[in-house]
Amino acid sequence: MRIVRSRDFTGSKPWESQLIANMNGITTKLHWTNKPYIWHINDGQEVFAVLDGRVEMFYKVAGRTESELLGPGDIFHASEGTEHVAHPVGEARILVVESEGSV
Repeated sequence: MRIVRSRDFTGSKPWESQLIANMNGITTKLHWTNKPYIWHINDGQEVFAVLDGRVEMFYKVAGRTESELLGPGDIFHASEGTEHVAHPVGEARILVVESEGSV
């Protein structure tokens, strides 16, 4: 048992993470970032929950790029095969649930 205070977590580099749990190959990680990630497709599904800050999530639908601005409490679900990239607006802390080893 442990308690994680997400607002206290700061990485030394963008997208640094702290492993919260690994449950049968599904990881839950707390990420800190102040820089965009890269366009990618996960190995399986991904749940991306903004805990602190704002993140503009870009994703592709039928080859067209769309985006949504996510704030604290907002959750993005990337279904299998969804190409996406997260661009924080300033600093952000994000909880990510995905298959172990996923990009």
